[in-house]
Amino acid sequence: MKRVDIPELLDSDACSPEDVQASLRDIALVNRWFGGVATTQKLIERVARVTGLRNLSLLEVAAGTGEVSEIVRKNLARRGITLEIRLLDRAWTHLPNHSGAIVADALALPFLDSAFDLVNCNLFAHHLAPDALSRFVREAVRVTRRAVLINDLVRNPLHLALVYAGFPLMRSAISRADGVASVRRAYIPEELRQIISAGADQAPRVDISRQFLFRMGAIVWKTAIAD
Repeated sequence: MKRVDIPELLDSDACSPEDVQASLRDIALVNRWFGGVATTQKLIERVARVTGLRNLSLLEVAAGTGEVSEIVRKNLARRGITLEIRLLDRAWTHLPNHSGAIVADALALPFLDSAFDLVNCNLFAHHLAPDALSRFVREAVRVTRRAVLINDLVRNPLHLALVYAGFPLMRSAISRADGVASVRRAYIPEELRQIISAGADQAPRVDISRQFLFRMGAIVWKTAIAD
């Protein structure tokens, strides 16, 4: 199945605030039920296990409502891991109303080098063409102290069929159109590895794992780690 870079409606400025919120609620449902939360939590737990750190600061890029990282924060707290989260998105209409959130360009992050332990993104990588994704990885590696985490879809014909089958679960017409576009423009693990390797010249190692229901998780380590 060839990648087709189809623009998504939620990326445009043509959606009303009400439509944006309806679509974000659908995305939240997908993340809770179909591996989004679980994948991000597994990636953070692996970093905590490898580094031995129990307190981690995290920049969530393309955060939307921030629900995924907030659920993960609560889950990790029960395991003795503290997560301090900063949300970043391209539009105020995507973000929740709290003072820590900021609007900025993911390809030019407004932070000093090594400002956060982790930089995380969920369902963002497939929105970027290969050259833009490479630029994002380079910026994220600059801003992190430990690792960049990427949680995204895997392009697959069966995955596309499941999206069509899931239309009744989606309340927003935007979500239905964007769901199809997301799978068609998603990467496969081999492609993601090549793009990350091209963009993350400072990173000595990249781990990519397949997760539940056509999800994949990537850890771009900033420093060398032991297995």
